[in-house]
Amino acid sequence: MNIQEFISIIEDEFDEVETGSLSPETSFRQMEGWSSMHALILIALVDNHFDVLLTGEELRGLNTIQDLYDLLETKKA
Repeated sequence: MNIQEFISIIEDEFDEVETGSLSPETSFRQMEGWSSMHALILIALVDNHFDVLLTGEELRGLNTIQDLYDLLETKKA
């Protein structure tokens, strides 16, 4: 999987996010309607799609979609 495929999965998961509107540099916290519920959805998405457990603490330490992707790739290795 590459970063663009990862972005597509995120865009599909969040109804408020328009397809093609995200980039690796996008701060996921700046996505429209971002809330703590979205953080939980993102943690569940990573677990369900990639079988990687992401903690709230880890998520708080990240800023961009690229940061999240990089952590995911590191944890999958």
